[in-house]
Amino acid sequence: MKICRFDNDRLGLVDGNHVRDVTAALDCLPRYSYPHPPFDALIANLDEVCARISSLAPTAPLLPLQGRKLLAPIANPGKIVAAPVNYTKHLEEARAQAGIHHNSQKIGLFLKANSSLVGPSHGVALQHADRRNDHEAELVVVIGKAGRNIQSAKAFEHIAGYSSGLDMTTRGPEERSLRKSIDSYSVLGPWFVTADEISDPANLGFSLTVNGQLKQKANTRDLILDIGALIEFASSFYSLQPGDLIYTGTPEGVGPVVPGDIIVTEFDGIGRMEVAVSAAAREAQ
Repeated sequence: MKICRFDNDRLGLVDGNHVRDVTAALDCLPRYSYPHPPFDALIANLDEVCARISSLAPTAPLLPLQGRKLLAPIANPGKIVAAPVNYTKHLEEARAQAGIHHNSQKIGLFLKANSSLVGPSHGVALQHADRRNDHEAELVVVIGKAGRNIQSAKAFEHIAGYSSGLDMTTRGPEERSLRKSIDSYSVLGPWFVTADEISDPANLGFSLTVNGQLKQKANTRDLILDIGALIEFASSFYSLQPGDLIYTGTPEGVGPVVPGDIIVTEFDGIGRMEVAVSAAAREAQ
């Protein structure tokens, strides 16, 4: 299934160029009280939700996708994990450009603030206009089952599905987690695709254009740490929970964007995501 959140927190089943409004499927979710659990309730109960979606779909209202406001398909991830320089050619690119690496090419993962998460219709609002702000297209893995110290061979048992993402970054000397956690700098969408629909996530072609000009083009088979290895590595440091997001890394071709630009990503098996770039409001909020 391709499941989206749209307009005013409606739940949708993507059907070609249309979306079926299956918001009523959320009625099967447990009612949690404070303190709320450290996971996304929809993903933690995905089997029940998908079964309810299947029963509702034949008679659900059918709406055109065009004109819908697409929100981040995972509403409440416990954490956003990201992999730096996880494609060989991007590693070479980063080493060759001081403006990218700022002497910070280290092995490991980093966390992005949940407050940076938005859907494609929100767009990216650039901060620190005096600095370079770059696009980075990435496959995003959505964790479906909790685990710690997960072995690579069993990693796919813990995956609920996939989405496409933009790991936006402001270049500079600060830690990645700071420069990549600005509001709107973690774009997720255009929807969530359940794992059964992606037969080979280790062989997904994808691309990114800015204003129609091709900037990034790669395949997930070129990951340095593949999906299984990323899950094993991440879970050796902290527990993974349903709805946690793993941004798997970006290939070569990263580059700056400015207000007014339109970023488009296309991922095999997932689809096309269009994101507008604007300038962030400067007044206190």
